[in-house]
Amino acid sequence: MVRLTLAELNARQAKLDHATIDTLDKQWRDERKADDQPLITAVLSSPLSGYLLRIQAGSAGLYTEIFVMTAKGLNAGQSSVTSDYWQADEAKFQKTFDVGADAVFVDEPEFNDETATWRCQINLTLTDADGARIGAVTAEVNLTELERRAAAGKGS
Repeated sequence: MVRLTLAELNARQAKLDHATIDTLDKQWRDERKADDQPLITAVLSSPLSGYLLRIQAGSAGLYTEIFVMTAKGLNAGQSSVTSDYWQADEAKFQKTFDVGADAVFVDEPEFNDETATWRCQINLTLTDADGARIGAVTAEVNLTELERRAAAGKGS
């Protein structure tokens, strides 16, 4: 699912220039505040987003967010709406996809005031069957839940 989606989107996005990417990113941020959300809806209704949502739901609170990015750093699929569409300007992409096929970046834990939980993003480069970089993935882990499970002897 992930590789098929990225192959299709990477082919479609290959010729996107930075001005177009900026326009799409602005559209995404504007749509977050609007009733009409065609770009957000297109990503959220994709089979990949459905797959990621099922993974998140199946984690029973361990994963708070999962999203996959194309080779251009644009959202390809996600379990919930991200704050922006273009991720290539952020460490999650720059320290994985830009570094290499086997790159993994674990970001600093952050406290989420809304849920009173500690969270941490784990990011890695995604590859095709030949090992070529095709995108990146971010999974946000609820560290508070992970600690609770460890204390209860349930592991991760």
